[in-house]
Amino acid sequence: MGLAPAMTRRRNVVRATAITVAVGLAGATVALLLTTDAFTPQETPVTELSWGACPADVVTPTVALQCATVPVPVDYSDPAGEHIGIMVSRLASADREKRRGVLLLNPGGPGVAGLTFPNGLVEEGAPAELLAGYDLIGFDPRGVGHSAPVSCGITTDVDYLGNIPPFAADDDAVREQATIAESVARGCADNDAAGHLRHVTTANTARDMDRIRVALGEEKISYLGFSYGTALGAAYASLFADRADRVVLDSNMGGTHLDHDGLRRYALGAEETFPDLARWLADRHEVYGLGSTPEQVRDTYFALAERVDREPVSGIDGRLFRLLTYNALFGPDKYPTAGTVWQTVAASVAVPGAAAPAPPPPPPGPSPSDNAFSAFLAVTCNDAAWSGEVDDYRRAVAEDRTTFPVFGAAGANIVPCAFWPHPPVEPPVEIRSDGPANVLISQNRHDPVTPLRSAELLHEAFGLRSRLVVAANGSGHGVYVGDDACARDRTTRFLVDGELPPADVVCD
Repeated sequence: MGLAPAMTRRRNVVRATAITVAVGLAGATVALLLTTDAFTPQETPVTELSWGACPADVVTPTVALQCATVPVPVDYSDPAGEHIGIMVSRLASADREKRRGVLLLNPGGPGVAGLTFPNGLVEEGAPAELLAGYDLIGFDPRGVGHSAPVSCGITTDVDYLGNIPPFAADDDAVREQATIAESVARGCADNDAAGHLRHVTTANTARDMDRIRVALGEEKISYLGFSYGTALGAAYASLFADRADRVVLDSNMGGTHLDHDGLRRYALGAEETFPDLARWLADRHEVYGLGSTPEQVRDTYFALAERVDREPVSGIDGRLFRLLTYNALFGPDKYPTAGTVWQTVAASVAVPGAAAPAPPPPPPGPSPSDNAFSAFLAVTCNDAAWSGEVDDYRRAVAEDRTTFPVFGAAGANIVPCAFWPHPPVEPPVEIRSDGPANVLISQNRHDPVTPLRSAELLHEAFGLRSRLVVAANGSGHGVYVGDDACARDRTTRFLVDGELPPADVVCD
């Protein structure tokens, strides 16, 4: 969701910190004859894509990817107008005799580059039958990386923590964040000389996906999307129901867009997932000394957070301490990092005056996360209308601070969308329940950013079209790249053999 991903050897689809993405275009192009109706799925004659070398920052150590560029309209209501290039990557099927089609991939975000994602799946041990059955297709969504990147001009001296709103201790903190959010939104408007920003939406990216399908010469495409990629996949399966083959939505946002209610569900996810971290730390009390029971660990967390609220330690204040802890909930492989951070804070604040001085701020300059943050804001703020009243966010923060104390109502805090320069050009994509039964919804029971409730909401919207697979012991963000063999096998069987479970499944 609003989080920038980095695929690693430790099965991590999405991380809660932004990544740097390089800008540029390379590869081949293809001429498209434009449709006249932007919102109706139609076939478009194309010339065959000529694949070429990928940009240097897309070259991966595991597999040799090929890249190409597909032109798409900036504004689908004006298909003959200005075009931008969407860069796609391909890892060709390992066995052409067993190939059944293409599998389009999205790692999440919004704002996350996806060209290297085929390599990420290989490194995570994608099954041989999946690699034989599909060409894996990655792409940078519009506004991201090598696909007409957008910029809000975010610099390193702006106190903007990114896609996850910061913890707000009181009403004054909400008002202070409103000033920062308004400044960021103003930067987005000031840096949009080309006028592309308002057209960076989930609906338009789904339409781009269908242009990619046509450019690949495929009648249908299968899809595997994680986190925000579930919103994108749900939008495609609704706008182009007859063009979607097998659709897997993993770690689910709950709809086709992220709004304030969706951000507030971060707090529910954190509250449900935190006990897993607390239990892990309690089992290792001799190592970390943070409490021998989950209850003691929870008490330690709140005590440390309140201390650094009063007196930051080495640049770690209450906002950052909570954010670092929240990041650790994305998977058990991050629990040791949380333990170390807590130890450091505990040791530094235990003795008055022992805290090291905060490091000097970096000199002002372009933020390496500018494109990732900017694309996230463009999609999130353009997809749905947001309240512009600061008091609405203040009341939401006060409510969630009591209901979900672990995350401190951070998800309810105000964001730049409250000050966005223009209203949405169209309403969010409505999920269609009157299509083929070809959607597999996969979800960990405990997920800090896309809680199980979000998957249930999406499943309810799709009706008989979908099946829900829950990893009952799963904790963290990402199922198919996780450790639950049952849930992973269900996904593989569906993608390879088309075996959609006859009923919902709980992998215990």
